[in-house]
Amino acid sequence: MAHFAARTLIVGAFFAQALATTPALATESALQAIQAEVDRGNYQQAKLEIRAMQQKSPESPESNTLAFEAERMRRIQMEFTLKPEDLLASIQRYIPDATDKDIEQWDQAGLLESKVINGERRFFNKTAYNLVHISDAAAARTADYRRFTDKAPLYRLHPHHEMVVDAHRNDQGPLRQRLSITYTLTVDADAVPAGETVRAWIPFPHELPGRQENVQLIESQPAKHQLAPKTAPQRTIYFEQTAQAGKPTEFSVEYAFDSLSRYFDIAADKVQPVTEAALAPYLAQRAPHIQFTPELQALSKRIVGDETNPYRIAQKLFAYVDQIPWAGAREYSTIRNISQYAAHAGHADCGQQTLLLVTLMRMNGIPARWQSGWEFSPESFDTMHDWGEFYLAPYGWMPMDVTHGVLESEDEALRWFYLGGLDSYRLIFNTDYSSPFEPAKQHFRSETVDSQRGEVEWRGGNLYFDQWDYEMQWQAIAPLKAPLQNAAN
Repeated sequence: MAHFAARTLIVGAFFAQALATTPALATESALQAIQAEVDRGNYQQAKLEIRAMQQKSPESPESNTLAFEAERMRRIQMEFTLKPEDLLASIQRYIPDATDKDIEQWDQAGLLESKVINGERRFFNKTAYNLVHISDAAAARTADYRRFTDKAPLYRLHPHHEMVVDAHRNDQGPLRQRLSITYTLTVDADAVPAGETVRAWIPFPHELPGRQENVQLIESQPAKHQLAPKTAPQRTIYFEQTAQAGKPTEFSVEYAFDSLSRYFDIAADKVQPVTEAALAPYLAQRAPHIQFTPELQALSKRIVGDETNPYRIAQKLFAYVDQIPWAGAREYSTIRNISQYAAHAGHADCGQQTLLLVTLMRMNGIPARWQSGWEFSPESFDTMHDWGEFYLAPYGWMPMDVTHGVLESEDEALRWFYLGGLDSYRLIFNTDYSSPFEPAKQHFRSETVDSQRGEVEWRGGNLYFDQWDYEMQWQAIAPLKAPLQNAAN
């Protein structure tokens, strides 16, 4: 305790000295000091400093950033709740014969994600679930538990992949699948005081020629809504309702659309240098999640080696990121730099893998960008999902889904299907990440990067994910077919 008190005095003295000077640099240094305290897990100290800085300069440009630092800590503490003494019981739900010695070994191997918060170690709530995803040895000790990706038909070679390749090679064009969606967002009873207006944004599909077409809004509750423009990078449908005491507030939307497959037969020797000025933004850094850090530059050199052909480089980067084990993710808003996190955490989910791949491709002169929404399958599987696009001349923009990754096939077209190809079971909400909504949100978003579940707020603040729920229902409403045989919808 004496050590903590002494450290508090030292940090407090630095903070007071920074605030005593008036230039913007002093404010910036104080903000950086607070962020460093947050990153070290000194939340109690960071909260004191945030409060002092807010009281001294309540209208400063940094006030929003300070407020979110406090919110970031709150969100992290909601996700890292497992005490060391509770970890064994949590893991034994999946591995009944797990022991304390096992935990010690898994911990030394870096398989148990944790944080030290105010001097106490806490493990990520999904630590046990993630263990059997990132360790083959741990997974082998489960009874009949299947990994998440084992439940997804299109994460391994499937007849649908062959259908897509054949259709494109035979000049039939893309496969077209019409899907119907009903999405419901339900705010908990009394999460918002009675009589107050609840504002909700539900993701809504883009109209993207050749990818996603014939988008049709069928019905919504409430009927009055505001649909974001087709050009909005993160498209939504917006609603308002008045909260009633003791009753949940429900919003829903029903729509249909055509999902089209994509496939490019890429020949490495035909790839040309990128010269278009319009592609410059897709080669640039974009803080905080796409940064060419020294660590990622060194990683890129190890992966790429002496290769100079852009397609071969893309293959090397794709294969490397693919081998990072999938695992349940922390909320993206709690991670300062997602691509950096994905490179060193030892696991990553789809969006984290995608941002790492986008970063590595841009570092190597390959334009790359984000795309996301939901994915379905020829069977019953569905989930929120992130993937991306990359650009090679003369082919143009092409899809890439590194979470589906390299498929096990001797046929190169099928093996690299998801580097230049995509199945016809996608729902695309977003063509970029961290983009503003229309109409604008007034308070912090629950998801600051992606937009797949929705967002809710009232004049008193944002409603986080623990204050509302969602449900996605989908069905294929027309047989899968090629456009040449397709009747107008």
